[in-house]
Amino acid sequence: MPVRFKTCLLIDDNYIDNFVTRKILESGNFAETIVVHQSPTEAIEALQNGSVVPDVIFLDIRMPQMSGFEFLHEFEKIHMENKEAVKIFMLSSSLDPTDMSKSTQNKYVAQFIHKPLTHQALEELIA
Repeated sequence: MPVRFKTCLLIDDNYIDNFVTRKILESGNFAETIVVHQSPTEAIEALQNGSVVPDVIFLDIRMPQMSGFEFLHEFEKIHMENKEAVKIFMLSSSLDPTDMSKSTQNKYVAQFIHKPLTHQALEELIA
């Protein structure tokens, strides 16, 4: 299976979730490079300074320093090439309908996905 994307950024404060998601992305040949940040603040810095230029972002909603929605607010302020082309997938264990609704209403969010990411969900994303 060919690689689908050049760079994937994974933002989640949970090490185990990152480990599992990364393994699924790697085994699904999803991206050439997978960059993981447990801190959304560090991810914003990496985007601002250009050290990470993702095609796809998997973003958790509930994180202690900065929520996924706060990240999206900061992401909007960043000046980067092709920002509109970046696909952001909210990857969350939240069952709150407000989170799902708020996710789908954001212009940068392509889809809300329930954790854990599965091979089936990944296949549906790239179908």
